[in-house]
Amino acid sequence: MRPGFSDPPVQSAHDRVYRGLRLQVMHGELLPGTALTLRGIGKSFDVSMTPAREAVRRLTAEGALTMSASGRVATPELSNERIEELASIRALLEPELASRALRRAHLALIGRMESINEANARAVHRQDAVEYIRTNLEFHRTLYLRAQSPAMLGLLETVWLQLGPTMRALYARLRRTAAPPHHRLILEALRAGDDAALRLALRTDVTQGLRHLAVYPGEARA
Repeated sequence: MRPGFSDPPVQSAHDRVYRGLRLQVMHGELLPGTALTLRGIGKSFDVSMTPAREAVRRLTAEGALTMSASGRVATPELSNERIEELASIRALLEPELASRALRRAHLALIGRMESINEANARAVHRQDAVEYIRTNLEFHRTLYLRAQSPAMLGLLETVWLQLGPTMRALYARLRRTAAPPHHRLILEALRAGDDAALRLALRTDVTQGLRHLAVYPGEARA
């Protein structure tokens, strides 16, 4: 081993559960109101109840899970008011992150985003809701990483996390047959280096998608 270098730290059991369950929620693998138990989580990740409990504690603090007074843990069932609030946060943060990323955008980044968008379109054709949500978020995150604004991106990922189950319910309700049309406009604005067009495309992409999330109680779970 070379001086000054060491093996990468082994991921702890609780961190593995936290990261795995976090992705499941963010990508919509779990529908709104899905009940979870520490025993079930432990069995799913092959860990004891202690790391499962710690992961649930962290995810509850992030709003990814809810815990009732009786201790029941579940994925969030968002009210229309909460959906509107989270949608407004996305509409504020995402155009700003995109604008900051534009200064550092390059052809390789645009090519990577085009490939992700093609995967997103394939997920739509397969009617694969989880893969659709995953690739949609990956398309956005790939751009925002270039903004080099980790605090802002961290806030946004918390919003995505809270919306994940509801996005899955929305996808099932809308039964999309085409990829988001505004992704093409985002890519065009990046190629042109057009900040105003990029901000508009991002804001429209977010607001037109999330306006469908305000549904009557129970409709999203139909």
